[in-house]
Amino acid sequence: MAHEKNHDYHILNASIWPFVGAVSGFTMLFGAVMWIHGNGPWMFLIGLAGVLYTMFAWWSDVVKESRIGDHTPVVRLGLRYGFILFIMSEVMFFAAWFWSFFKHAMYPMSEYAGTSYVMPDIHFVDPFHLPLINTLVLLLSGCAVTWAHHALVHGGSRKDVEQGLLIGWILGIAFTGLQAYEYAELILHEGWKFGAGVTDGDKYYSTFFMATGFHGAHVIIGTIFLFVCWLRVRAGHFTAEKHIGFEAAAWYWHFVDVVWLFLFLAVYIWGSGPVH
Repeated sequence: MAHEKNHDYHILNASIWPFVGAVSGFTMLFGAVMWIHGNGPWMFLIGLAGVLYTMFAWWSDVVKESRIGDHTPVVRLGLRYGFILFIMSEVMFFAAWFWSFFKHAMYPMSEYAGTSYVMPDIHFVDPFHLPLINTLVLLLSGCAVTWAHHALVHGGSRKDVEQGLLIGWILGIAFTGLQAYEYAELILHEGWKFGAGVTDGDKYYSTFFMATGFHGAHVIIGTIFLFVCWLRVRAGHFTAEKHIGFEAAAWYWHFVDVVWLFLFLAVYIWGSGPVH
């Protein structure tokens, strides 16, 4: 009874993880700069390991807080607002890559380089081959996650929740595998290069790899997110009233779906059209 909560707010315990995360993030950034300047990837990898461990340990603490009843309705509302702000920051991150793509597509160097400029021979990706298959895979994954979410909220069986998450997770892995295969084909057989120069072709290839590559990284993160939720469902952690972790995973996965739809329409379909 001495620890019984008599208010809706959660008083945080002292935690070392914000400090460790900040140091690890700085180490990773500084290591990336050193790596670019030819000093090897070791500092970057050390920082990355620190960031990953911080994420694991910090989120484990959050799960423990939820299990002992610290996530009251007011706290859950704050967590939702925080995650919405995080999604908004991700939207602006990808908006920068779309901005770069549209700028170089609509205002290529030929607009101001004079008559001596020669347009590069860009080998575009057929959007209605592997990219279309990947689009269907990711959308079906989103449908599976929605099924699981609906089953959890509206009194479906625990088995339906587990199966929906498992299908979404497997399809997320399939998307990553198909994306890796596409990259291998473009690099090894089409001769695409990342950051090779300043021509329109180089900018197209670099922007393509940055936009789709960062999206791929988000798919991997989201796939891990879904797998953790699947483990927690099996452990009986979520209820229809308290499932903020599941809800965050579903929101994140649908964000990944929407970003890919914009990438597919803009970079793959519009980007291979007559504008170039």
